[in-house]
Amino acid sequence: MKFDNVLADLNGFGRFQLRTILLMLTARMTLPLNMMLNNLIAAVPSHRCDITSLNYGDAFRNLSLEERLIVSIPVQEDGTLSSCQMFAEPQYHLLMNSSNMTDLPTVPCQNGWVYDNTSFKSTLATEWDLVCDKRRLNKATATIFFIGVMLGAVVFGYLSDRFGRKRALLVSYMTTTVFGFASAFSSSFAMFAAMRFFAGFGLSGISIITIVLCIEWVDIKHRTAVGCLISLDWSIFSAVLPVVAYFVNDWRYLVATVTSPLCLAIICWWWLPESARWLISNGKVESAHFYLTKCAKVNSREQFMADLKPEILSKVIIVENENRKYSYLDLMRTPRMRRLALLTGIVWFAVASTYYGISLNIDGFGVNIYLTQFIYGTIEIPAKAFIYFSVKKIGRRLSQTGSLVLTGLCLFCNMFIPQDKGSIRTAVGALGKMFAEAAFTAVFLYTTELYPTVMRQNGLGYCSFMARIGVAVSPLIILLEEVWGHLPSTIFTLIAFAGGLSASRLTETRNIRLPETIEDVEQTRYRALFLIASKYLNKRYKLPCKNSQDLNH
Repeated sequence: MKFDNVLADLNGFGRFQLRTILLMLTARMTLPLNMMLNNLIAAVPSHRCDITSLNYGDAFRNLSLEERLIVSIPVQEDGTLSSCQMFAEPQYHLLMNSSNMTDLPTVPCQNGWVYDNTSFKSTLATEWDLVCDKRRLNKATATIFFIGVMLGAVVFGYLSDRFGRKRALLVSYMTTTVFGFASAFSSSFAMFAAMRFFAGFGLSGISIITIVLCIEWVDIKHRTAVGCLISLDWSIFSAVLPVVAYFVNDWRYLVATVTSPLCLAIICWWWLPESARWLISNGKVESAHFYLTKCAKVNSREQFMADLKPEILSKVIIVENENRKYSYLDLMRTPRMRRLALLTGIVWFAVASTYYGISLNIDGFGVNIYLTQFIYGTIEIPAKAFIYFSVKKIGRRLSQTGSLVLTGLCLFCNMFIPQDKGSIRTAVGALGKMFAEAAFTAVFLYTTELYPTVMRQNGLGYCSFMARIGVAVSPLIILLEEVWGHLPSTIFTLIAFAGGLSASRLTETRNIRLPETIEDVEQTRYRALFLIASKYLNKRYKLPCKNSQDLNH
């Protein structure tokens, strides 16, 4: 008997599994809210130099505000006031409708800025004047945050495999909650950047642990549905974020608002189960029996557990050494694990870099930032439906390969669409973003099924680390448009194709039991040959072949 058979007998997708997913929803909803938060809190509203405290004498004070602006701030080519420059001295001759501003001496803003608060009451830019010469600091907040996410993936991947899914998840909850609220009350930009780094660090644990805990509690038949279902929250709450931000338009209150669901998540954590797969793989059979009994009770399958004693349960997952502790080094110790780590690392890098590359390159929809963010969230929902039917009907490998290749084709086609065809470019870009989101949805499910239970969180942590490198590289690739306009799209296209090629070399996992140990992964090739041989013997000679001993006969 295998563990997947045990889950199937307990109803592998019953009320117990649904309750587990719902208990983690309050935490998972904070993922897109925080990951996309920088688009709103770091927004730079229209601004100009503050001239209210300038002391240029009575002649200047007697002017109206409109006249003071004319003589104090130069006008740009588009007719708007300069955001970062002001005249060294009042230019009174401009009041005579003179448009000659050539060679007029200008200086940077001397007394701060005045901001347009029509869309935002306050942002990071308005709080600490992160504009003009300090604009790079404002953009750095996202980079600092994602560096925290990248390092958190490595740490929480190890902690989850070492100490258990549930304990590591609580640590990630607490870390994100504490530093999330601390960032909302930051008194300086340096403090805010540090707090956001650690908030991202904790969020990474929520991202990779919750999906593994869900997948490990469902049977083979329902893994596809659950994998796509729990990823749907990303698109839904990405669309909810601008709605919340529209009403909560002060950055401090907005940061606190998107962090607050974690308070409820910490309460819900007490009712979360530990992964029975992980417990058995680590020799904790009694604890696994306890959680499986709870699962049977909630799913109304108590009779089955009456016959399943801990002694029998200890044999459903055979581990060579129950006291062995696994680490990231085990990704490289054996041939097929090395191959798996190499290929999945390339796939995750390609998926993340192309997704964020497309997001940064797509032309705007010509609407305000709230509506744009809402459209960007809702446009991903069809991708979930597409990838659900795809991974279910044609399998994980072809779906992952196809979505990446289609993403690359959209990027490639966009290079040949003229710039004046903005609507067509936007449509093709949006289609590419849909395929990129489909690839992101598939890669979480696929990777979870590829890595063995004893290394699943380490593997997912390593892959998430590779993905964040892809996120960090994307803006640098886009800067290459200064060398050649089509160079970024060319590079992203090649990356997408390389990811698709790597995905095509992975093992198919549709309707196959999850591997429990490294030995299971190393024997994958022989298991595949056995399945081919058994099908051949059954078809040709009508010989039932259920195991390797039958095959020898």
